[in-house]
Amino acid sequence: MPVNYYIFLSLILFSIGIAGVLTRRNAIIVFMCIELMLNAVNLLLVAFSKMHHVAALAIDPASTVGTEAQLFVFFIMVVAAAEVTVGLAIIVMMYRNIHSVDINFLNRLKH
Repeated sequence: MPVNYYIFLSLILFSIGIAGVLTRRNAIIVFMCIELMLNAVNLLLVAFSKMHHVAALAIDPASTVGTEAQLFVFFIMVVAAAEVTVGLAIIVMMYRNIHSVDINFLNRLKH
């Protein structure tokens, strides 16, 4: 499968994530859109990694070029999992204290 399809899919997913972050007021939906943007970047990293790995295998069959990006994606997923635990804990505590997950309400808490 050509890498152009992966780029197009990643662009669509990232655009949906940006639109969700900019237009939604619910903290959980905004949080899910941020995760969608992270997954779009991960998809693009894996697609380019595979493309470079296939090109390197044509030159040297024992080459491991292109696998570094897949390791980087693994670390991004670990950080995203930690982000989910912290983010959801913050959202749950916000709901317990103010009985709302509306982001606009947080702006009123500054003053």
